Amino acid sequence: MSDMTQSLEQKAVADKGLSLWALARRRFVRNKAAMFSLFVLIIISVFSFGGTWVYPHTYDQIFSSYVAMPPSLTPYPREDTLHQVMQTAVERAHLKLDDFDVKGMTYTATISSDKPIDPRTTRYLDRPDEFDDAVVTATGPDGLTMSVTGKVNGVYFPFGTDRNGRDLLPRVMVGGQVSITVGFLATFVSLLIGVTYGAVSGYVGGRVDNVMMRFVEILYSLPFMFFVIMLVVFFGRHFVLIFVAIGAIQWLDMARIVRGQTLSLKRREFVEAALAMGLSNWQIIRRHVIPNTIGPVVVFVTVLVPQVILLESFLSFLGLGVQEPMTSWGTLIAEGATGMQYVPWLLIFPSIFFVVTLFALNFIGDGLRDALDPKDR
Repeated sequence: MSDMTQSLEQKAVADKGLSLWALARRRFVRNKAAMFSLFVLIIISVFSFGGTWVYPHTYDQIFSSYVAMPPSLTPYPREDTLHQVMQTAVERAHLKLDDFDVKGMTYTATISSDKPIDPRTTRYLDRPDEFDDAVVTATGPDGLTMSVTGKVNGVYFPFGTDRNGRDLLPRVMVGGQVSITVGFLATFVSLLIGVTYGAVSGYVGGRVDNVMMRFVEILYSLPFMFFVIMLVVFFGRHFVLIFVAIGAIQWLDMARIVRGQTLSLKRREFVEAALAMGLSNWQIIRRHVIPNTIGPVVVFVTVLVPQVILLESFLSFLGLGVQEPMTSWGTLIAEGATGMQYVPWLLIFPSIFFVVTLFALNFIGDGLRDALDPKDR
């Protein structure tokens, strides 16, 4: 019993010089689930925002030869398909393929014709995605035969390709950029508007509070989907439009939470002391009220971010989101859902990133809630 009392006394002495924020940070760091979720969220963010800088393919690049190809860690094309691809390319040039051989990543083809062959016809051999750098190495004495060598283009599609022949991996990266950006930007707007609006409403009180809260209730009564559809009709689908539509609604919950916190703070001793010192209402709100509502607000933000990402994905799923070729996780999931029986990878990969991100944000929110809980201080 004495050892337990001694350890508690040592802990109290160690924590004595720490601020409340330092104690909250220490409790958050000790939460293994929250820290692991934070690490996962950082990895997904780096993958989404940094991957497009190093990955060789762009999100709108079309590979006409590789439409709806399944994921593979080995390079395309498959060797057994190259002869048919070359045969088709030679026939488009109105020539005949006499011989074709592949060694490693180099091919050799012998072509012929009833008329003398123009060396410029080799450009037909470079048109397929599978081949490149065709060079004439030998020509028959009558000009009716020609030997051509070139290289076989090996390309990797770790996530496969979609039904338009676009690499799914960079599209998942760009989709993450859009979804995460919309989630955090719309949350930042709701934080900025909602905290200020709720703090002013709760602190001033009286008729001002009554009018401001009635305005919030009016906005609550507006159908969100009708509001979004009207914006799409007048302004078209755009990334900024989604941000405006979501940000215009999500601050309402924030305002009500901050107002409730402000009502409990406005009668506290430090607020009355600030009034006695002659501080204006805005100074009291800015210096004393808003900083003391940060704890619940931070926790609510971690819940709001996944909610906004879900909302953006829902709008994209309905076709009200970003326009092609730009994409988001919601758009990719909607596209994958239409052909999940035939091309399941189009649904699986964006869904994995989407679900993991939501789980990570929710675990981070739980960790912040536990760390900022006054009862645990």
